[in-house]
Amino acid sequence: MENNYILRNLRYIFSYDDDKMMKLFKLGGKDVTREEVSNWLKKEEDPDYKSIYDRDLAHFLNGMIVKNRGKQEGKDPVAEKKLNNNDVLRKLRIALSLQEDDMLEILSRAGQHLSRHELSAFFRKPSQSQFRPCKDQVLRNFIKGMKLTYRREDLPL
Repeated sequence: MENNYILRNLRYIFSYDDDKMMKLFKLGGKDVTREEVSNWLKKEEDPDYKSIYDRDLAHFLNGMIVKNRGKQEGKDPVAEKKLNNNDVLRKLRIALSLQEDDMLEILSRAGQHLSRHELSAFFRKPSQSQFRPCKDQVLRNFIKGMKLTYRREDLPL
């Protein structure tokens, strides 16, 4: 799945402004400028659009984890060089402190119905026989379900 799509949606879901985005990147171990954040959030048609690399998205997701769960004692968050959909789903699960039932509920709100076994297969090690790669459709539906769960239009700004 496209990293810029994930970043744009997380910004929308949690109503992050540019300053908050920059702080989350910093918590994840990367200093970014307002211009970089702005260019990553633009649509592909915009001439200033820049694609965000896996490592940079990993810094942002790690920043969300540190913000919501706190920094691990003696450990700095390490950003992976390569992210796949399973990694993104895992990091969102950790950042939001989601249990299996919570994730299944979020997915079902978006019309994606999975069993516990199907969901747990996404979090296994790739070397295990039960491991399954998370397809774009599942991650897209998870993000859609997050919008329906966390984005409240009736809340005052």
